[in-house]
Amino acid sequence: MSTILDSAATSARIAHRSLLGDITSVWLRETLTILRDPFSLVFSLVQPLVFLGLFAPLLAGVADDGLGFGSTLQFFLPGVVVMITMFGTSMTGANLQFEIMTGAFERILATPLARPALLIGRALKELTPLVIQAVIITLVAVPFGFDLFPAHIVVGLLILGVFGVGVGALSYSLAIATRKNEWAFWAVQQSLLFPLLILSGMMLPLETGPDWMQALSKVNPLTYIVDAERVLFSGTFDDSAVVYGIIAAIVTSAVGLWVGVRTVTKTVL
Repeated sequence: MSTILDSAATSARIAHRSLLGDITSVWLRETLTILRDPFSLVFSLVQPLVFLGLFAPLLAGVADDGLGFGSTLQFFLPGVVVMITMFGTSMTGANLQFEIMTGAFERILATPLARPALLIGRALKELTPLVIQAVIITLVAVPFGFDLFPAHIVVGLLILGVFGVGVGALSYSLAIATRKNEWAFWAVQQSLLFPLLILSGMMLPLETGPDWMQALSKVNPLTYIVDAERVLFSGTFDDSAVVYGIIAAIVTSAVGLWVGVRTVTKTVL
C-alpha cells in the first residue's frame, strides 16, 4: 500500500514539474520574439506618450476642480498604464491567428507540450512588455512633476500583470474561436475594448457623467483596476479601492485562464 502511495506521489510531482517546465518553455519562446523584434516594443510606446503629452494638459483645469490627486499627471498616468495593458493584451490573439494561418500553431499542438501550458505560458509572456512599457512611461513623467512611489507602483504593476494575464487568455480564446473568420476577431475586440475603456473612467472622471454611465461602470471590472492604480500611484496602500482592484484582477485572471485552457485543450485545428 505504501509503495502504491509513493508511486502516485512521485507521478504527481513529475506531472507538476512537467507542466511548470512546459509553461517556462512556452514563456521563453514567446518572450524571445520580443527580443527579435524590439522595434515593435519601442513603437508601442509612441501612442501612450502622445496621449500623455497632449491629453494630460487638457485635464489640468479639471484636476484643479477637485479630482483628489496632487496633479494632473498623478491622475492621468495610471489610466495610460491601464490603457497600455488593455491594448497590448487584448490584441495578442491576433498573433495567435497568424500562427494558425501559417500552420505554426498546429505544429506546436503536435508537440508533447501540455496544452494548458500553451495558454498559460503565452499569457504570462504579456507581463514582460507591460512592465517595461509602464516603467519607461512612468520615468518619463517624473521630470514633469509626477511624484514617484516605487513600492506602490510595483504593487500596481503586479495587479495589472494578473489582470493582463486574464485578458490575454481571453484574447487567445477569441482568436481560436474566430480562426476561420479573422475579421470577427477584430470586430469583437474593438467593439468591447473602447466601451470598457471609456466606462472605466480611464481618461475622464465618470462622476460628472449621466447616471446610466455610472451604473455601467460599476459592473465593469476595469473600473476597479483603474481606481486601484490611481490610489497606488498616488502613494496610498490603505484604501478599499486597492482591495477591490486586487479582487477584480484575480477574478478576471481566473475566468480568463479557465476559458482559455478549456478552449486550447479542446482545440482541433
